[in-house]
Amino acid sequence: MKIPFPELAASKSAAIRVAVASISLVAVYACSNAREETPTPLVGTIETANEFDLLNSKSAAASDGANRRNGITDDGILFGQSAAFSGPASELGLGMRLGILVAFNEVNASGGVHGRQLDLAFRDDAYEPEAAIANSAALIQEDKVFALVGAVGTPTSRSAVPVAEAGGVPYIAPFTGAEFLRSPDYQHILNVRASYYQETAAMVKRLIEDLGITRIAVMYQDDSFGRAGYQGVRIALQKEGMEPVAIGIYPRNTKAIKTALLDLKQGDPEAVIMIGAYEPVAHLISWARHTDFNPEFMTVSFVGSNALAHELGDHGEGVYVTQVVPFPWDDSIPIVADYHKALATYAPEESPGFVSLEGYIAGRFVIEVAERCGREIDRRCFTQQLRNGDIVDLGGFKLQFGAMDSQGSNEIFLTVIGSDGNYRAIDVLTAN
Repeated sequence: MKIPFPELAASKSAAIRVAVASISLVAVYACSNAREETPTPLVGTIETANEFDLLNSKSAAASDGANRRNGITDDGILFGQSAAFSGPASELGLGMRLGILVAFNEVNASGGVHGRQLDLAFRDDAYEPEAAIANSAALIQEDKVFALVGAVGTPTSRSAVPVAEAGGVPYIAPFTGAEFLRSPDYQHILNVRASYYQETAAMVKRLIEDLGITRIAVMYQDDSFGRAGYQGVRIALQKEGMEPVAIGIYPRNTKAIKTALLDLKQGDPEAVIMIGAYEPVAHLISWARHTDFNPEFMTVSFVGSNALAHELGDHGEGVYVTQVVPFPWDDSIPIVADYHKALATYAPEESPGFVSLEGYIAGRFVIEVAERCGREIDRRCFTQQLRNGDIVDLGGFKLQFGAMDSQGSNEIFLTVIGSDGNYRAIDVLTAN
């Protein structure tokens, strides 16, 4: 079965009803489109007759929810995802979901995990913490998911993690590098990606060593995500005896960056490290170029690299982005080659990208842990199976956890947008 993944959008006032993606048997549904008044179904093998059915019927995968034991049945395991499928961070949620789904499709086509098919229930939180709380509670209490996977964002994760912890539900591979998720106090969390502290430390190191830059400013989103990245930059600068020469701040889920831009220009920086989502980051860079303000711009992986390059268009050349997954076009790496094959088979209209590759890695990680836990899988096994320090090689992308270490990878990769609008993998920074 091939599953289409068109762009989703929805009003913030309407949460998505239960939308269960039964990876090998059922349809995937979308919420209402921001430019239309009626929901748009994503066609699968089961079609709904009308709008009422689309919003209120449950798929085959969820029909036995009342009998599901912690998300597990004799022939299936149901995972849940609350992420941004609408709003200015929607490409992040869509990309993560895409990657997870094609990984699940791939294993299901081979018989599943110990005879069980992997499914995904997903709800839109539009990158808003309050919605993440409601969605996480609904996924756990109504959809009866086994674990939450692929959440997007620091403020949403900060809100959802206590809900997951209270329910005894694993919280797996969130798309965020926030430090609090790496606390040993949270034994139910397993992070795949490197942290924001590691990304920002790499940025500062490369700016100083490769380009000799000492005047570094910071632009960040005014929430827990932005502050986490900002704190990482400050720590890295302090180790060098430096402080930010200017600070710009903008509100989450907006493109209100003009005040931030004016504040940054006051410091006359040689480089600006940016902690934000793709729309406001692209908006600020475009305005900066328009006003002949041309420091080196660097941003962390959360930005959504493909979406950023698209938003920037002709203004993107020379923008640096740190990444936490391998280069998505380097199919000499086994997991990247697998990812390309899975996309071609299950979502052929989709192009490779950093976010969906991270989603695919998250899906492959879930599969690996489930395989190791065996037929008698339970939540404790899922969160503790890899705590012994074993190296997990997901095809050239290696993870290692410990009793007090919930982060699998420490890898940071450098990329830059070229004159053609495409990314290049690089080892060092070069002056633009």
